[in-house]
Amino acid sequence: MADSISDADKIRNKRLAKLGGQAPTPHSSQAGEGSKHGLAASTTAENAGAQDALGPQGKEQPRPKINISGSPNTSTTPPPQEEDTKPKIDISSSSTDASRPSQNPSSQLGMKQTNGDAPRINITSSTGRPITPQKRDRPTSPSRRSSSKARETLGQWEDRILGNVFRFTLDRDAPPDAHGNRMHYLESTREELDEQNEAIRLNTGLLDQTILEAASNLKKGTTPLDYLLGCWKRVSRQYKALRKAGEQDPKFSIIKEARRLCISYCIFAVSIPDMFGLDSPSSNPLAPHLLIEDPEDERGIDHDFLTEAVSRFAEDDTVQDAFVGAVEELSQQLATKTMSSDYKPYVMALRNLVQYPAMVNAIVQSPRFLPPSMPAALISTRTLLGPFFAISPLQGDVTTNYFSSPTTRDKTYILNSQKALRLTLQTHQFDLFQIVNHFIKASKESRDRMLDWFALCVNANHKRRAMQVDQTQVSSDGFMINVTVCLDQLCEPFMDASFSKIDRIDVDYLRRSPRVDIKDETKLNADQNASDAFYSKPAGGTSNFISEVFFLTVAAHHYGTEAANSSLSALEKDLKRMKKHIEEIELDRHKFINDPMRLRMFEDAVKKYKDRIDTGMSYKYSIEGVLLDDLNQARSMQFMRYVVVWMLRLVSPGHEFPRQALQLPLPQEQPDVFKCLPEYFLEDIVGNFKFIMRNMSHIITSTQSDELVMLCITFLRSSEYVKNPYLKSGLVTIMFHGIWPVYNRSKGILGDLLNSTPVATDHLLHALMKFYIEVEVTGAHTQFYDKFNIRYEIFQIIKCIWSNPVYREHLSDEAKVNLDFVVRFVNLLLNDVTFVLDESLTAFVQIHTLQQELKHAGPTMDQNIRSEKEEALSAAQGKAKSYMQLTNETVSMLKLFTDALADSFTMPEIVQRLADMLDYNLDAMVGPKSKDLIIENPQDYGFQPKTLLSEIIDVYLNLRTKENFVFAVARDGRSYKPANFEAATRILQKFSLKGPEEVAAWKSLGDKFANAKAADDQAEEDLGEIPEEFLDPLMYTMMIDPVILPTSKTSIDRSTIRSHLLSDPNDPFNRSPLNIEDVIPDTELLSRIQAFKKERKDKALANANIMDMTPG
Repeated sequence: MADSISDADKIRNKRLAKLGGQAPTPHSSQAGEGSKHGLAASTTAENAGAQDALGPQGKEQPRPKINISGSPNTSTTPPPQEEDTKPKIDISSSSTDASRPSQNPSSQLGMKQTNGDAPRINITSSTGRPITPQKRDRPTSPSRRSSSKARETLGQWEDRILGNVFRFTLDRDAPPDAHGNRMHYLESTREELDEQNEAIRLNTGLLDQTILEAASNLKKGTTPLDYLLGCWKRVSRQYKALRKAGEQDPKFSIIKEARRLCISYCIFAVSIPDMFGLDSPSSNPLAPHLLIEDPEDERGIDHDFLTEAVSRFAEDDTVQDAFVGAVEELSQQLATKTMSSDYKPYVMALRNLVQYPAMVNAIVQSPRFLPPSMPAALISTRTLLGPFFAISPLQGDVTTNYFSSPTTRDKTYILNSQKALRLTLQTHQFDLFQIVNHFIKASKESRDRMLDWFALCVNANHKRRAMQVDQTQVSSDGFMINVTVCLDQLCEPFMDASFSKIDRIDVDYLRRSPRVDIKDETKLNADQNASDAFYSKPAGGTSNFISEVFFLTVAAHHYGTEAANSSLSALEKDLKRMKKHIEEIELDRHKFINDPMRLRMFEDAVKKYKDRIDTGMSYKYSIEGVLLDDLNQARSMQFMRYVVVWMLRLVSPGHEFPRQALQLPLPQEQPDVFKCLPEYFLEDIVGNFKFIMRNMSHIITSTQSDELVMLCITFLRSSEYVKNPYLKSGLVTIMFHGIWPVYNRSKGILGDLLNSTPVATDHLLHALMKFYIEVEVTGAHTQFYDKFNIRYEIFQIIKCIWSNPVYREHLSDEAKVNLDFVVRFVNLLLNDVTFVLDESLTAFVQIHTLQQELKHAGPTMDQNIRSEKEEALSAAQGKAKSYMQLTNETVSMLKLFTDALADSFTMPEIVQRLADMLDYNLDAMVGPKSKDLIIENPQDYGFQPKTLLSEIIDVYLNLRTKENFVFAVARDGRSYKPANFEAATRILQKFSLKGPEEVAAWKSLGDKFANAKAADDQAEEDLGEIPEEFLDPLMYTMMIDPVILPTSKTSIDRSTIRSHLLSDPNDPFNRSPLNIEDVIPDTELLSRIQAFKKERKDKALANANIMDMTPG
């Protein structure tokens, strides 16, 4: 017969054989008349121990005899049974074709079917009377028996309880149970019992066939699993009520067996649906039941069910496969949902399942958990965990649900919506972390698979940091933010305040087959060849969990939250551009007023554009709501604090920081492990703190501020450790935002630290000046304008610390021991002042001219010409506003530094350019052309002429005691005009811009300039015509200290070439590299010049004597 059955039947027989291992324990109970009734044994006993074969007295009971035959007309006549003897069961087929395999799985359980081909069951047992099922379905324990059931026999109790639990009956006319639920009439079982003259009573021996009969004949719309899960809930309640009594109570053994069979048939309903006469479903039967959250819903899956099912994983792969398949299906369904959908049941279902380590270990084996070669854009939908992490308020329709009609909403509405959004997301992220934590803790295998999944998320999303991001090729912002937040939480256990575990972060991790892919990443201070050479030498040992999570989290910040910050910045720029474009479009509306068709097309186009703006605004508010989360950002900052300390530890000698203080400047020899570190380690810190300083500085703690200041100063003071100038400018930006006034702190979060911390007072000013010099050349095509923005921030920091005398003392000392460094700084500052002042004042002249032309022309001006002039005016106004802000700060810095470094500003290579610049701008502000600076609403541009004039005069006064400065002013043949000093004096007095003493000093200085001018003119007259060979080839003035350039062999004045080399390190005549140390003193030319000057001076003196002797 075995050869004739199908493969499906073989599988079913194998499954049923597992259930038929041992019989349950029989039980006897004394009836009212003293008769005993034996209990039938289950034909499919499973997991029964040795005690299951023993009766109440501990004696082994005989097993049932089971005869499965395909022969026709086969029957077994049961011999007389003793009262405590188990029944004999004969299963025979009524089919006339013995070779025909059974197609219905119920035939394997011996249930009689209504058709003629079904097998019949002959059951022989002790005589007994049928017991009518009782109308109740609640847990029964010896302590809670009702008085009406006091004399109920065990058999009667068994019949009643099994009927209530499984809601079936052998009584055709049985009414609904106490809860109004219809009872399933077991027609086939009743007929079998009648034929065998058995007691019409339910018992555990009949459960196999009764459960199968009931589950196979359900009303439409109810599945076997729906029915059986309800049975499970009811039998579990009975089981808990009787559990205290234990195996000594026969009732507990009955319920225990019923519970075992119930869970077995639940599993059959999932894995072998054709057992119940059903076709294989297209979806996993378990999935919808896992989504039911109501504990009172009988169709839901509870903790007891999961515990029992998981316990069978080891012996039955199909149970494990069923649950893994259900999780896969839930994941696929969730991939189509958003946070606006009913996503919560899916998350809770997974969270409930992963509480079981065996379940976690099964889930990570799913091919969907970590598919090979998965593109970034599909991770959120094609991996098992992806859809759970994709749930976010940044999903398409969710943003518009939270922020509908965003352009019309007030600030309060926006803030409340963002708060609601954050609360929802925080709950979801907490659930995600709980899920991930179970994967991490379940086993080493599940932990490794979970880390591999996180690695896939970061490694596949490198394009999220591209200049232009194609959103169809990368994971979404919401997905990556959720990944980052989960990893931040995984880091919390080792991020203690004392950094006791920081040495567990392995510096060699990236050289030990890391999960994080850094091959194509830009390194902090190494080119690709040096990096490849370093990482080609793998480190030994294995990486610990702390190192794995640390490096994954740094990468996740780079491609997650920091990429989202960049997206927000880009979006704000796009929205600003689109709004401006809308305004420009609306100016053309009048052209279509008289053409309805074109007007409609125009309005449709405008509407589409406005809809795009609305969508962008909704997303902007949503991403702001996500990123401005105090809890997540505080956690993120705590992690970044660890990264800061770890990086400082890398560059500290012996890696002893923070146990030992860091000494600055850092050693010249840079550690290779630091040089070859991905640039994003520092970039993440900079981006994170810049965002927080700008938007939510209140969450920064004092300890975080200390380490942050240390980081900024360290890598600005030893700036050669970091190659990218824009990363270093980010450190300046952090301090710049840190000194903004907030709350009751006039110097911001960092201002007090910058004025009191020893590392700051000793090194900050030098570090800022050093970077001020470095930023002159950044390598970018925008470097000319970038340097002004960076230097503006440097100025603000210097103004914050300038009131501290310690800084000025250090600056004075610096000028004495490091003069070249200070002169380079002074030169660039002077260049900046010259440029921005010229740009600003030129723009104001343009504004004045255009405003006057438009005002006087009136309506008579041609419309096209008017439009052109209005556009030119708008451009000039934008330029003036931009440059005037820089002008105010740069002139203010010039005033401070000329006061502190007067000697440096009057060096020969500096002083003449400084004097020329001051004279030129003084002439522009008080000279004949000063009226050209009169414009409408100057305050709109930050233009305060009186204040600007006052500060320029302060620069003059700061240098008034330096003789070479006085002569430099007097020698300015282009802009020096004594009348300008007189005009400036009148303005000072008229508007009380200076006190009496300063006005007097200014008048005195004007007299000095006049006297110097007269003396200089006389000296020039005495010299007469100067030979060309004595003139400087660039400045055309007589050389004082001529030198020969080594490559071009040109003679030039030392001050001229020093001034040139301050901004250009090449020979001006042949562009060869040149250092000031390479020039050769031209002693021969110097001697000739001195001889020439002596000759002319003697001649002039002789002439003067002759004139004095001439009689008057």
